[in-house]
Amino acid sequence: MLPYVKIPKIKLEKYKEAISKNLFNEIKDLAKDLKKLKVVIINSTPRGGGVAEILKNLVGLMQGVGLKAEWHIIPPNRKFFGLTKELHNALQGKDFILSFKARRLYQRHMEESARLMLDMKSDVWVINDPQPAGVIHYLPKFHPSIIHMHIDTSHPNKEAWGFIEPMLLSYDRIIFSTKDFTSPALPKQKLRIIPPAIDPLSDKNKPLSVHTAKSILQNFGIDPTKPLMTQVSRFDPWKDPIGVIQSYYIAKNKIPNLQLALVGLFLAIDDPEAIKILKTVKKHAKGDPDIFLFYDPQSLGSLKVDIFVNTFQVGSDVILQKSTKEGFGLTVTEAMWKGKPVIGGKVGGIKIQIKNGYNGFLVTSPKEAAKRVIQLIKNPALSERLGKRARQTVKEKFLMPRLLRDYLKLFRELK
Repeated sequence: MLPYVKIPKIKLEKYKEAISKNLFNEIKDLAKDLKKLKVVIINSTPRGGGVAEILKNLVGLMQGVGLKAEWHIIPPNRKFFGLTKELHNALQGKDFILSFKARRLYQRHMEESARLMLDMKSDVWVINDPQPAGVIHYLPKFHPSIIHMHIDTSHPNKEAWGFIEPMLLSYDRIIFSTKDFTSPALPKQKLRIIPPAIDPLSDKNKPLSVHTAKSILQNFGIDPTKPLMTQVSRFDPWKDPIGVIQSYYIAKNKIPNLQLALVGLFLAIDDPEAIKILKTVKKHAKGDPDIFLFYDPQSLGSLKVDIFVNTFQVGSDVILQKSTKEGFGLTVTEAMWKGKPVIGGKVGGIKIQIKNGYNGFLVTSPKEAAKRVIQLIKNPALSERLGKRARQTVKEKFLMPRLLRDYLKLFRELK
């Protein structure tokens, strides 16, 4: 059997105040038809990334409404994760040559993972992202099955897409976050568009006062009397940390006491690239005492990671997510839920969250980002107005019970 991730059951009733009555009742009605449905959900890591964060709550909620939902991960393998990180980047457009040796590495790990699944049974299988996608080629009775792709595949490297596409076609349903990520070659009857969501009750998203947040930030060297711009994202080239630093330096010409925090704690076991990117970021930071880089979870002491992230999102004056590729961007959703107008890259899933000038800003360059940073810091009334709209957007579209509802509807299709 694949390694099992144990998580607590979550009752839907806990969300009654956060969601509409109609959504609550719809979920209850859908769940009646799916009692005891066995659902096995598989991804590559139990922690550290957006997918793992979603599954922690989604699987618990599925159990809470009566499904027999289980979460498993494929066996960890350093070389395999190095390859799949390259494949991930290639599917988002990076140049890539998939060698015969790399193909064999992927296939061998899929074969090993599939072997561990031979004694597992499920009414519906749900696979997340390219890492475990290939198991379907080694399991002839792997149906009904769903593949959920969380990355931006709008302009993929052709070789990488040619490798992954046959796997996707083998599944009964293929989920993307937005229509922009789909390929014309994929059959429309199999495609479903389901954006991710956040859990409003998690430690990361629970209410936290600005006063408390700033007090905690001060303990980590941040001056609470000076303006602070923050990006919460792993150190990844697509998250454009260098572009964030460039926008900081431009904005600092108008706001001399500006501070910058890049929060990218090393948590994911399937992301070996982060350390290399961090070294480049440190060079660009040039030892500036107003730039703070957070990457070591040990530096938090007894403070939980989720509360640490919550603290920065609440206590910062401006939140950025200046990605150049982005499957969705849960950190955008989290900050919007806290009433922050996010400055985001005009790409991927960020575009379905931020309506430019209405609940945040979309930008395409460090110069544009700097302009918006200055605008929001110098106009608190504008920041508050956009922030209120941002929170309402998340309430209506991007909370975890809505994601649960979408999955229940899909399960009913396949039942």
